[in-house]
Amino acid sequence: MNKKMLEILNEQINKEMYSAHLYLSMSAYLASKNLPGFANYMRVQYQEEMSHALKFFDYLLERGEKAVLAEVAAVKTEWKDPIDVFEDTYKHEKFITESIDEVLEVAHEVKDYATINMLQWYIKEQVEEEAHASSVLEQLKMVEGKGTGLFMLDREMQARVFVDPTQV
Repeated sequence: MNKKMLEILNEQINKEMYSAHLYLSMSAYLASKNLPGFANYMRVQYQEEMSHALKFFDYLLERGEKAVLAEVAAVKTEWKDPIDVFEDTYKHEKFITESIDEVLEVAHEVKDYATINMLQWYIKEQVEEEAHASSVLEQLKMVEGKGTGLFMLDREMQARVFVDPTQV
């Protein structure tokens, strides 16, 4: 595998692990605010992001390369309210989309067709991730992040379960 390709794939593993840590931190914050449904939503996001990291990790191993795990930077631990949490979530998903796009650009540049093919799954996944984060954010804004509407959304989020997207 091209050295530049290997480096950016390893960087992406770290970004996915950072995402997982960020979402677990959001889960802890939401739990501390007595929003168990939203806390569950973010715990599921944590699990999804870890599965994304592992998919990159396993891909490198399948290609006979070494996956190099870097230190995961400290994540934010406090937000103003659930709207603030989901604004950060949506912003972060857009960042990850841009990062995946950069990985794809390198794959095209070095003509790594196997990686181009593998990345198609992530492209589709990021469309879904952004759409879902945006949808929850807009719903929170509709109810101004409080009252009965917040309670109803929290109950809805409690039903979310982890289904490994890499296995579907």
